[in-house]
Amino acid sequence: VQSVVVSSQINNKNKNLYNIHYILASFKNHQMPFMAIRFSIRLTVNKSNLSYGYAICAVLLWSTVATAFKLALSHYSPIQLVFIAVITSIITLFSIIKIQGKFSLIISQFKQQPLFYLQAGLLNPFLYYLVLFKAYDLLPAQQALALNYTWALLLPLLAVPFLGQKLSKTDMVAALIAYIGVYIIATQGNITSFNFDSNLGVLMGLLSTVLWSLYWIINTKDQGDPVISLFLSFMVGLPFITTALMVMGPLPTWDPQALLAGIYVGLFEMGITFVLWLLALKYAQRTANITTLAFLSPVLSIGFIALILDEKIEPATYVGLGLILMALGLQTIRIKFKKIAPVT
Repeated sequence: VQSVVVSSQINNKNKNLYNIHYILASFKNHQMPFMAIRFSIRLTVNKSNLSYGYAICAVLLWSTVATAFKLALSHYSPIQLVFIAVITSIITLFSIIKIQGKFSLIISQFKQQPLFYLQAGLLNPFLYYLVLFKAYDLLPAQQALALNYTWALLLPLLAVPFLGQKLSKTDMVAALIAYIGVYIIATQGNITSFNFDSNLGVLMGLLSTVLWSLYWIINTKDQGDPVISLFLSFMVGLPFITTALMVMGPLPTWDPQALLAGIYVGLFEMGITFVLWLLALKYAQRTANITTLAFLSPVLSIGFIALILDEKIEPATYVGLGLILMALGLQTIRIKFKKIAPVT
């Protein structure tokens, strides 16, 4: 005789609890007495763990896009790449919304806060990606990558005046160590000269971090469905992108190799991965903890840059990445220590 009993309990406040009870009873015979083995598995998934899961997936996918940027920009101008990638992202996000059965919410959500979506669409995708792609067009991938990732340092700092969040001393020290690492990478070890391959490229890279941080700050005030909000922002931004394309240059080429690179950027930089990171921040208990995970991406990205782009990785890059990993370790140690510290 064999029976299986499955019971589930769901707590809608902070946790989803799943209790699985598996009861296996063997049959009786003259040699074996009745036996019962009970296995109980208790799985706990809270919002914090969900946030980290989304963040890790986003980081892994984003690790490939720096290489994709440079490949695509060998065929397209920055505004052309923005145009192709944003159209791809809009199609992707629309498909996600349809699958989720939320198509009917698009119009009503836009009517609730049209000015918010105007601000969001201007910041992202229009201004942010136009500036970011210009930085990648002017700088080596490893330099543009390092500059862009200072947004993860800037976001929790800007969250203090804009969102009223607090930073611990450990957050500040970790941010400082990581920023020194980024600076060493960007200057190729010439830390006293602040010498870059392109001053304009450096300016564009730093400006992109401000735009990106501001977008996520205003996005925390959005109470609508995150995927729909992202879709609406891209829809609002598309007319600005199209107008800029008409003014700044010719339409993009439809060469299959170039088009594939642009589509890849739209899928895994702006589309699917974009949604994952938005959800990670939405469920995060502390913004600083999630944004620190973003420093894993440049470590992986450097490998793709060297392997695919055949770009020589400078010794300073390894030193800088070592400091970034040190900052990550410091943040992780602080979290673990806080959990085991005695209550006095």
